[in-house]
Amino acid sequence: MIERLSLQDHDMVEQLWNLQHVAYRLEAAAIGLTEYPPLPETFDSIRSSGELFYGEVSQDGELLGAIVTGPSNSPDCLEITRLMIHPGRLRQGIGASLLKYVIDSQPNMRSFVVTAGTLNAPAVSLYRKFGFVPGESVSSAAGASLTVYRYNRG
Repeated sequence: MIERLSLQDHDMVEQLWNLQHVAYRLEAAAIGLTEYPPLPETFDSIRSSGELFYGEVSQDGELLGAIVTGPSNSPDCLEITRLMIHPGRLRQGIGASLLKYVIDSQPNMRSFVVTAGTLNAPAVSLYRKFGFVPGESVSSAAGASLTVYRYNRG
């Protein structure tokens, strides 16, 4: 079940922190990085984040995947800052469900933007399937090529 995650729930924040780290390493490998900078976020910085966290949570409270959103430079555009799936739960439709949930639950947003590793084929495929269009390319601090994808409501 997808739900908004409480950042006041110690166990959930711990699960988010762990998920973010395993997903980060997985993405780094997918885009060919052998060295990557450590994630700067701490348990406390996640807990005090102004972003909104949504997650696919199993009946026993296990976080299977999460999507995180925050404001963009435009009031009618929402930025998806992270989409993370537990490595043991890949290819089960969790990413698609989370992405659909965010888009459907924000009817007043005219557009959505997300940045993904250019060589991260599963992420690129998912965003393109939903109608996200590739735009500008940028480089990460680790030197990886990233692409900014934008989805505009029709």
